[in-house]
Amino acid sequence: MGKPTGFIEFPRNAAPYRPPEERLLDFNEIYTDHDIERLNTQGARCMDCGIPFCQSEEGCPVHNLIPEWNDLVFRDQWRDALDRLHKTNNFPEFTGRVCPAPCEGACVLGITDPAVTIKNIEMAIIDRGFAEGWVTPNTPSVRSDKKVAIVGSGPAGLAAADQLNKAGHNVTVYERADRVGGLLMYGIPNMKLAKNDVVERRVQLMRDAGIEFVTNTEVADGDNGSIAVDALRSTNDAVLLTTGATVPRDLPIPGRELSGVHFAMDFLSANTKSLLDSDLQDQAHISAKDKNVIVIGGGDTGTDCIGTSLRHGCKSLVNFELFPQPPEDRAANNPWPTWPKIFRVDYGHEEARARQGEDPRVYSVSSLCFIGDDNGQLTGVRTVEVVMQDGKFENVPGTEKDWPADLVFLAMGFLGPEHAVSDPLGLDYDARSNYQAEYGRYTTNVEKVFAAGDCRRGQSLVVRAINEGREAAREIDRFLMGTTELP
Repeated sequence: MGKPTGFIEFPRNAAPYRPPEERLLDFNEIYTDHDIERLNTQGARCMDCGIPFCQSEEGCPVHNLIPEWNDLVFRDQWRDALDRLHKTNNFPEFTGRVCPAPCEGACVLGITDPAVTIKNIEMAIIDRGFAEGWVTPNTPSVRSDKKVAIVGSGPAGLAAADQLNKAGHNVTVYERADRVGGLLMYGIPNMKLAKNDVVERRVQLMRDAGIEFVTNTEVADGDNGSIAVDALRSTNDAVLLTTGATVPRDLPIPGRELSGVHFAMDFLSANTKSLLDSDLQDQAHISAKDKNVIVIGGGDTGTDCIGTSLRHGCKSLVNFELFPQPPEDRAANNPWPTWPKIFRVDYGHEEARARQGEDPRVYSVSSLCFIGDDNGQLTGVRTVEVVMQDGKFENVPGTEKDWPADLVFLAMGFLGPEHAVSDPLGLDYDARSNYQAEYGRYTTNVEKVFAAGDCRRGQSLVVRAINEGREAAREIDRFLMGTTELP
């Protein structure tokens, strides 16, 4: 694949983001225009490796045919590359932007050299496909008489809807928010994934292909204006739950009730809605302007809080991480092709350096309490340094410190799905409160009801949600028709 000696001749050359000083002035996407010559060269670096671990389960949950479309880009055969990409991935414009690229962590070249820029190439293929008009609605030629209701319009729900629609079934997707997309719409900031230009563009294609979307609609027990999930089950041939893992992990320390302490997703979701509704002019969001901000928790959500706060014009920004700083290179217990747990500088960290002169992260620190004034307003956070002893974190005496804070955003992950839609069905749960459904089959204990994505497996990646949505669609098609041709 690629040029036989390309991995020897050419170094890794990833596409740069827009300069931080420039992108901090807006909420537009952080990416630069695609450089075709760079992409051709990077495609040439793809090795003719005996086993392409990049497309294995460890590398790519949807099993993208990565060496094939790398080779096609190297040969300037972009339309063919798009066909190969869409064969396994319904939404490469999403994963090409927001996936952390475990495929690159599993790249065989990565054993000795920096991996192929797989994510850049994927994004360029689909963006060119849209620019050239190659991406069109997947309207089935024949319709079945089967009706499927999907609850939740995140990546798992959208992928399942797309696949079931291709199979000819009549699909309706229910979403409680005012816009379709779930996590893609309101969980990921606009600067990483544009809503109108990218998310809504794909949703409109799905509408044009015959999928019905019902927004502003809660599916639960039928009370307080919600649709009864039992009614959906009785009027459809199958129901798929793809409601995500939306219960955030809290930090129940003294002072948690103070005004100014928020869950990260409340901050991010309100900001995106206000941005789309009024360009932030309606003030229907939590503003970090001129505030001392502390983000507790790393990961993508923490980084998104950093980037959003900086764009608001925060006074200062600090990011607490409980664990120690990762190493620059793989540790002995983190071998290839597993995901490399190494020190990374994401877009928000780079922007904080540009604005504040230093990386915002403080490692090995635990929050003891939130500090407030007599009016119940947050004024600070008290922390202590920690070390790992026998698998447990121990406080280091004498290292307590008070940090000024007007806003704190809790970005510590998610515990599982909400149960408003599942309790009325009598759904079984696993030990972590997720909907109980066997991987690969996706059937629950309730007849005709399936579950997929984060609500089934717990918090994970967009690409894993897409994979589960695709596989659940296959099993629903088999359940409805007795056989299936869906992958």
